Amino acid sequence: MPVAEVNGQSINYADTGGDGPAVLFSHGFLMDHTMFDAQVAALGDGYRCIRWDERGFGQTPATGPFTYWDSADDAVALLDHLGIDQAIFVGMSQGGFLSLRAALAHPDRVRALVLVDSQAGVDDAETLAGYQGMIAHWTSQEPLGEVGQFVAGLIIGDPELSATWIETWETRRAENREQMNFAAGALLERDDITGRLGEISCPVFSFHGEADMAISMERAQMVQNGVADGRGLVPVPSGAHAPNMTHPEVVNPPLVEFLASL
Repeated sequence: MPVAEVNGQSINYADTGGDGPAVLFSHGFLMDHTMFDAQVAALGDGYRCIRWDERGFGQTPATGPFTYWDSADDAVALLDHLGIDQAIFVGMSQGGFLSLRAALAHPDRVRALVLVDSQAGVDDAETLAGYQGMIAHWTSQEPLGEVGQFVAGLIIGDPELSATWIETWETRRAENREQMNFAAGALLERDDITGRLGEISCPVFSFHGEADMAISMERAQMVQNGVADGRGLVPVPSGAHAPNMTHPEVVNPPLVEFLASL
């Protein structure tokens, strides 16, 4: 796969090419660009779909501490690398965190936002403590075991698909545990941008799994209520934290309709 050397990073990405409107897909924590395979397939030849591995995940290394503002700059730098002036940003969870920040820092580059199980706020003390425990186990020499199963259930939900990702995680964590600490720092120490949502003027559309235990539906609705042009939130029945992977038949039609409306 091609690599973009931008912002001092080596960013792994996939680009369908074409002359259609550009759509930039940004994945969630622990995931990679492949989590949007079903959405790219649904959009077909009508859109130029770009997916990328964010710092510390997939085939993009994290070389030091970073924030989601840095990730937002990475996303825009990737667009620069590809000669794209403006794109629709689709982001799941942490991909939404960076996409919201891109809309704030680079409003002229973000045509619209599509958020999948994301939010603008920060986590409470209990949630942070849970994440810290998970990260400590992830960076240890112990097998992922029950922790991996719990995390896969939280993010994905589907047992068969979860098993595939657990195997992927075991391989990747063995290669470089230090990168997890850099990525975790961005997640755990991110700033609260709820008070700035009103500055986002582009259209914002959301999806949210009704069974998501990581981010509540209320947090997703707060984004819709806070932005200037909220276009609605689609609940995904029985969907966990990444419903676009497990319920593409629910997510893809409204996604295609929203993009066509722009």
